[in-house]
Amino acid sequence: MGSLYLVRHGQASFGAADYDQLSPRGHEQCRHLGAYWRERGQRFDAVFTGTLRRHAQSLAGIAEGYGQALPATALPGLNEYDSEAILRAIHPGPLAAPKDAEGVKQHFRLLRQGLLAWMRGEVAPAGMPPHAGFAAGVADALARVLALGVGRQVLIVSSGGPIATAVAQVLACPPETFVELNLRIRNSAVTEFAFNPKRHHLVTFNTLPHLDAAETRGLVTHA
Repeated sequence: MGSLYLVRHGQASFGAADYDQLSPRGHEQCRHLGAYWRERGQRFDAVFTGTLRRHAQSLAGIAEGYGQALPATALPGLNEYDSEAILRAIHPGPLAAPKDAEGVKQHFRLLRQGLLAWMRGEVAPAGMPPHAGFAAGVADALARVLALGVGRQVLIVSSGGPIATAVAQVLACPPETFVELNLRIRNSAVTEFAFNPKRHHLVTFNTLPHLDAAETRGLVTHA
């Protein structure tokens, strides 16, 4: 069996004009993950990322903690969906950036509704492919991992949407389960698959072993 480690990017810039930028805390989260793997002798035979800035920055943080470069292949199929486009598809009026707890709750209530509508083909968010096209990009990345062969150790650095999609594909989950998986994945969390030449198997989901010490638990974030 091979092992695939899917990592959600570190904390980005939720609520800012440009979300696609890792925060200092996000960099620390990823640096700790790289150090965790270095201390345990984890090797990687192949690395894949999406093409977003926060994916590259997260991999750079992991490599810093790991102590060596981790050359990667960037795949557009591992990019996140456009959450703003999804929100606009079901709420065409202006939406203020969430500034407090109630604003954050409203944001994610609408995102849940929008994701389900997109998956069911009820809306076509501007600039985005149909959900089937998004899912096909994730399936292609998983197929590339299978093609690497038995015993390979593979790292994917991506976002919550593609990672939840990968889990949903492996477990044959309905749309509602995908949404809940998606919105639970924490920054820099690790989801592990074991794989053979035919398929992937879920081993762990949304773990943070690198932030489990008393001095690092304060680094845990969700958005």
